[in-house]
Amino acid sequence: MRRSIALPAAALAVLLAAVTGCSGSDDKSDSGGSGSAEPVKVTYVTGFGTGGHDAFAYVGLDKGFFRDAGLDVQVETGQPATNRQTVEAGKAQFTYVDLTGHMIATSNGQFRDIRAIAAVHQNTLVTIFAPEGSGINAPKDLEGKKVGAAKASVSLTLMPAYAKLAGFDMSKVTMVEGDPQGLAGLLKAKKVDALSTFIITRGTVERVTGQKMIAMPFSDRLTDLLGTAIVTTDKFAKEHPKETAAFRDAALKSLQYTIDHPQEAAEIMKKHLPTINVESTVTEITLMKPYVTSAPGGKIGVIDEQRTARAIAILEGAGMIKPGLKPSDFVDFDIAPKV
Repeated sequence: MRRSIALPAAALAVLLAAVTGCSGSDDKSDSGGSGSAEPVKVTYVTGFGTGGHDAFAYVGLDKGFFRDAGLDVQVETGQPATNRQTVEAGKAQFTYVDLTGHMIATSNGQFRDIRAIAAVHQNTLVTIFAPEGSGINAPKDLEGKKVGAAKASVSLTLMPAYAKLAGFDMSKVTMVEGDPQGLAGLLKAKKVDALSTFIITRGTVERVTGQKMIAMPFSDRLTDLLGTAIVTTDKFAKEHPKETAAFRDAALKSLQYTIDHPQEAAEIMKKHLPTINVESTVTEITLMKPYVTSAPGGKIGVIDEQRTARAIAILEGAGMIKPGLKPSDFVDFDIAPKV
């Protein structure tokens, strides 16, 4: 399938204004798009490099879900350190982020225009991986060790709170930052003793290192934290509600197809990214399914406002965010699917 070429921001704005101006509707629940003469061009930036958790974007391209929703979507590889800046600058319209990390950033005055419009994973995926037989069997064993994590990732952001609740001295842990794709290589080369990354990458870490891993999920100590979510700017959502809803619906349809057909989804992803390992990608998609479907009734994409308020309380209690943050500061509940 042809991959689109992103329009300059100004041209995109003109095109979108023309499309939405003709509609005469500002109903955010309308998936829209099917009546447009031509598909609207938008760009999606992957959340965390080229992992299987982003396979749904390529599935949406390959299966025509975005096209059927009236969208011509270009998928670009992103990194946690820059994705939100890219969307805020109008160089892309959508990405996905770890919502817990985004809450902390929003509380600190950053990315105040970024809003979540649908969940990808319902619970935080962050975990500690340590090789079996390494002597790291519990969080306390991380003292005196080097732990690798992706630059500007939620793994780094949450580590102090995790340390506090898990009972180890964070000042005795050395954090080593790296690129998402290179984390397993750091462990294989013994440049770090453990990794803090998403639990669904376990298959990749074990394949690269040739070692079995023990896992210490952050969710064991930081309960009820939110996972990842698709985001856009509040400005874009308000100015282009039909296109925002169309992207939400097509992305969630793609996500459902991905977790239902992990082998096919991995093979589709490899067509777009030839260097990925299909077996590891299948494992990652399989591992993430419970995190995608764990909302009441198994409905994907749901962001529950009451649970979001509880997550705020947890982070406030851990000293990770300042008092006063509201769920609506970082979630658009008019667009996000409801329980």
